[in-house]
Amino acid sequence: QVQLVESGGGLVQPGGSLRLSCAASGFTFHYYHMKWYRQAPGKERELVAGVTSDGGRKNYAESVKGRFSISRDNRRKTVYLQMNSLKVEDPAVYYCKAEAAGANNNEYWGQGTQVTVSS
Repeated sequence: QVQLVESGGGLVQPGGSLRLSCAASGFTFHYYHMKWYRQAPGKERELVAGVTSDGGRKNYAESVKGRFSISRDNRRKTVYLQMNSLKVEDPAVYYCKAEAAGANNNEYWGQGTQVTVSS
């Protein structure tokens, strides 16, 4: 059974930090690119950051560049999102997504974790 389980969300003050984790099971993790998305109320889901299957390349939304960092541990089958200098515009439900790096089109989503930024 495929599972992506996010954790690490919560309430933080502006300027604070959180580290999100997404633990994968049920598929061959190192064959998949991993991405973090977020969705705020009333807004479309947007890509925040992505990392290739081997961890060699990373990309970020302009709004989080220099503040967020994505990483992965293929031995632990986990992807992380380190979020620093959180702003009042960052609150959302954060989702991780797995996308097959090969010829198939498999993709999987986690259930999301809530991030709230408030003083």
